[in-house]
Amino acid sequence: MDWPTQQGIYEAGDITLQSGARIPSAKLSWKAHGTLSPARDNVIVYPTSYAAQHPDLEWLIGPDKILDPTRWFIVIPDMFGNGLSSSPSNTDNYPTVVTIHDNVQVQRRALAEMFGIDRVACVYGWSMGALQAYHWAALFPDAVERIVVNCGVARTAVHNQVFLRSLMATLEAAPEHVGNGRFSSEPRAAKRAFGRIYAAWALSQDFYRAGLHLGSAPKPNLGAVDLESFLKTDWEDRFGIRPAANLYAQLRTWDASDISANDLYDGDLAAALGAVKARVLLMPGATDLYFRTADNEAELPFLATASLRAIPSIWGHRAGNPVANPADMLFIQNEVRAHLER
Repeated sequence: MDWPTQQGIYEAGDITLQSGARIPSAKLSWKAHGTLSPARDNVIVYPTSYAAQHPDLEWLIGPDKILDPTRWFIVIPDMFGNGLSSSPSNTDNYPTVVTIHDNVQVQRRALAEMFGIDRVACVYGWSMGALQAYHWAALFPDAVERIVVNCGVARTAVHNQVFLRSLMATLEAAPEHVGNGRFSSEPRAAKRAFGRIYAAWALSQDFYRAGLHLGSAPKPNLGAVDLESFLKTDWEDRFGIRPAANLYAQLRTWDASDISANDLYDGDLAAALGAVKARVLLMPGATDLYFRTADNEAELPFLATASLRAIPSIWGHRAGNPVANPADMLFIQNEVRAHLER
């Protein structure tokens, strides 16, 4: 890398959550790319997505990529439950639900105490990272200049909750499940089923119809020899390396996500959207099965300054995280870089 990086653990102390439960000696893992300007006015917060850790996100950071570390100071906070920050796998009596609200409150405190940052130029997030970006803008409207909501929404939709709760039920059905998302040992068969369910949702019907999971399809594709190989290498193995208790905890976080579910807005989603002062780029995937373009279209009239640019792709939810898809990456790069200059 031709730019400076730093990383560490922010010791948050004992924190009380929205639920009233506590995380004792809470820890927030983080990594930063780039140099903080003297005026502290070049900060981009880049939160992690479901089951991801900060190394999984770094591929899109670079002078010729989506987030330029020679221009911006990019801080990646690891979400609670991802195994690097406080999680069921490393914290005794981890609470039943840790919300997105809980996450961003600690993230903001960490930035202020570690770097003296009280205002950010942008919060960029994909998927669960996008849920965090939306929360930053609603909870701290005077502290956020822009957000990029890449395949995300202000409140988790019911259809999305159906998917999430099917995954919870899959883990709960494991013989190793001892209750409340905890396991006597890793439920390998349940996680195998978990990965296969996920594969049906993360990519669109059109993607599979075009055979883009196979290496024999036109490029770009995901390179598998056959369907069984694809399900194993891209999905079973991906989730197999994560502790089931962490996967379960972050499902609950995602399921409960709602920018209005707090004392500021008391469940009034329109009020929460209307309070956002940041310039908002809504960037759904045109064929995303989790976060539909229609959801963002419904939010748009309540936002003071916002634009909607759907990613024109058949890669479903993965369009917003186009590691293997140069066309989608270029679309996102062009939109995000233009948004950062507004």
